Amino acid sequence: MLSRVVHSLSRRYSFSKITSKVWLYQRSIAPFSTMPGSEVTIGTHDGCFHCDEALACYMLKLLPRYKNASVIRTRDQKVLDSCDIVVDVGGVYDPSTHRYDHHMKEFKETLSTVIKKSGYKSNIKLSSAGLIYCHFGDEIIKILVPEVTDDYDRASIFKKVYETFMQEIDAIDNGVPMFDGEPSYYISTNLSKRVARLNPTWNGPKLDPDEQFEKAVALTGEEFTYFIQHAARVWWPARSIVGDAVLGRFEVHPSGEIIELSTSLPWKEHLYELEEELGVKEPIKYAIFHDNNYRVQGVPVKAASFICRMFLPEAWAGLRDEELSAVSGIPDSIFVHSVRFIGGHKTRAGALAMAAKALEIGKSIESGHAETNSK
Repeated sequence: MLSRVVHSLSRRYSFSKITSKVWLYQRSIAPFSTMPGSEVTIGTHDGCFHCDEALACYMLKLLPRYKNASVIRTRDQKVLDSCDIVVDVGGVYDPSTHRYDHHMKEFKETLSTVIKKSGYKSNIKLSSAGLIYCHFGDEIIKILVPEVTDDYDRASIFKKVYETFMQEIDAIDNGVPMFDGEPSYYISTNLSKRVARLNPTWNGPKLDPDEQFEKAVALTGEEFTYFIQHAARVWWPARSIVGDAVLGRFEVHPSGEIIELSTSLPWKEHLYELEEELGVKEPIKYAIFHDNNYRVQGVPVKAASFICRMFLPEAWAGLRDEELSAVSGIPDSIFVHSVRFIGGHKTRAGALAMAAKALEIGKSIESGHAETNSK
């Protein structure tokens, strides 16, 4: 594993060429049709449409064999039986015959059960979109980001997009709550809600349901394409930079618990994985980087958390400029957030000094707690 990681870090991606390209990958897709007109047909249900089957249809039409397919919306089983592939209807999940429904009582499939490989972790039941992504996602990523040619890279992008995009769609469609208990508020602007708003209303103007479904396909497709391309062209290229920072951490500070990033970029998820893969014994506590001014940020216990492995000192919380400089003893300090997860300094040396002093204070507190508990 270590040799694989080192190889990944030492290799430089050809992403510099991408910056001169148009951001969205333009792919020619045949005009969308919900009526028979092609020898190849995709079947899905009619009536009220949802995010999952709209996205499933979009993903399928990215593939060469379904690019010119007609989408037939019906619940007539005889018509569905004649379709080349069926999603979200029909009562059958059978990849060998290209049937991808998930509404059966006995259906329990998740990312982990369909893709039986290490690292594909999710216990959320799949929707029709999740099923199509599991079975065709690697091929779709090759089409949307053809510059990503390495299998490991593509698998990492696949998992990232499932975690940050597809899993939400699967969970919402299957009625899986985000947490136990009643939420303090409800989210009514997610992709599934925006697709639902495209359905004709009971007392609104008469709209063609198939034309509205076509809009839903386009809406889900635009968002899906963004997540694939962002993962491949923004998130994944950052890994090598974070890897360099981890490997060079002892050159920044003798403890090895402070890293320096060459720029502001997505780093947290990469850091956790690299720590594990590289066998980092002492977890990294702080990262410094430049973003308008120089920042020092505590490493959170999880990527989306504000709980840090080690916070900045409590005495610095909420202070700014001269007051912070006086209390910290580090001139030209700019701020420390009241929650103590991030601070700023005018210079690199100052940001490093803040991280080093915070580490010293934090270690002292931890040592004191350990001594107290041992008595």
